[in-house]
Amino acid sequence: MKVLKFGGTSVGTIESLTNVKNIVDNLEEPSIVVVSALGGLTDRLIRNAGAAAKGEIDLNAEMTHISGRHKDIIEALVPEERREEIWNIVNRLLNELSDIYKGLSLIRSLPERTLDLVVSYGERMSSVIVAGILAEAEHHDALEVMRTERWFNKDIADRALTETNIKREFPLPLKRHCVMGGFISRDRDTDEITNLGRGGSDYTAALIAAALNASELEIWTDVDGFLTTDPRIVKTARIIPAMSFVESMELCSYGAKVIYPPTIYPVFHKNIPIKILNTFNPTAPGTLISEMQEKDIPSVCGVSVLGNTGLIAIRGALTANVAEINTRAYNALSRNGIGVLLVGQPGHASDFSIVVPIQDLEKGVRLIEAEFSQELKEGELKEIKGERDMSVIAVVGESIKRINGLGPRLTNTLWRNGIEVKCVSDGASETTIGIVVASSSASEALSLIHESAIERG
Repeated sequence: MKVLKFGGTSVGTIESLTNVKNIVDNLEEPSIVVVSALGGLTDRLIRNAGAAAKGEIDLNAEMTHISGRHKDIIEALVPEERREEIWNIVNRLLNELSDIYKGLSLIRSLPERTLDLVVSYGERMSSVIVAGILAEAEHHDALEVMRTERWFNKDIADRALTETNIKREFPLPLKRHCVMGGFISRDRDTDEITNLGRGGSDYTAALIAAALNASELEIWTDVDGFLTTDPRIVKTARIIPAMSFVESMELCSYGAKVIYPPTIYPVFHKNIPIKILNTFNPTAPGTLISEMQEKDIPSVCGVSVLGNTGLIAIRGALTANVAEINTRAYNALSRNGIGVLLVGQPGHASDFSIVVPIQDLEKGVRLIEAEFSQELKEGELKEIKGERDMSVIAVVGESIKRINGLGPRLTNTLWRNGIEVKCVSDGASETTIGIVVASSSASEALSLIHESAIERG
């Protein structure tokens, strides 16, 4: 049994949904299909909620647009004998959504839970429609299955309860295809509608696959697979036919937007392969993500870039003690909710650098200054300085440390081409070398590194 997830672009138009129907109807055995809202709809629902709370929404125009888009798909693709049934369900949901927008216009406020309720309508409608389009399928309500708990002001999946619900909802062996919306959920304690956040549909599919020990998780999107780098920047980027779970997690963590990193964790622990496939080119072989087989000769798998970061430079003789600085700085930041993206050195033994999300840079500098206030006062440290507009170039490959001299070779390539390397993390990870440059140089740096590490090998 497989689990297939179709994203917004895959369920966004009559043409793409025709492809979805053909893909699922041609499966050899019943499977579970997880779908996102129609492409672009979630963003529209959020914009409309904000406009309604300000009293600035043209409700008739917006509901006509949303209703018309869903109705056109139903009339084009749902068999005639089921068309009225499916439309009645969707129309009821549309009327509920319209009433919520009216309420927001009256109260001139947008509570967090009301916004969660609003965005849930996208998946609730799309999943009903997709179930109606497929030849042999039944609809399942994600709100009866997925459960979240509140953790540090965020909604996260209650893995144990959700797994119990999944096993109850989908008894094996399946008799028909099962269709369910991704992303949406309910709070385990209050029963209020919540969601799993960015990448939530991928994560829903992964949790289902892990709970039911699926043979494979297929992520259907609008690209032919995982690419060696961003093709918008590097035209010579090519498809990666196979990669490890760790390689995919590292590339996604540093900017590759094929799948959301948490998606990989549930299936990784069950050793369930993931396949990245293209809804618009379903015969393409795609990319297989699985447990890594040992390579005789280590190689670079891919290169990704993560922007919107800032660098905290710690300068002075004390920083020669990398282990101590690393531990104290990391603890000072993590205790205050700041995630460290990378730690390394700019090539000077007395300097040390930490990369954080740009929104945390100023707070991070203050925290590090407080942590090392005594050393600054006594002159053991020269300064702690924040630098904005940084990007991390991540060079990823299993056993990358076995490639002798790779880090120095890549940084020398950048220096020779006039690109200043702000910081390098080379050696701490078996899988990734991180190189930090100014964001204004990131595209050129990405191209040079891709050429050196992948095209020339």
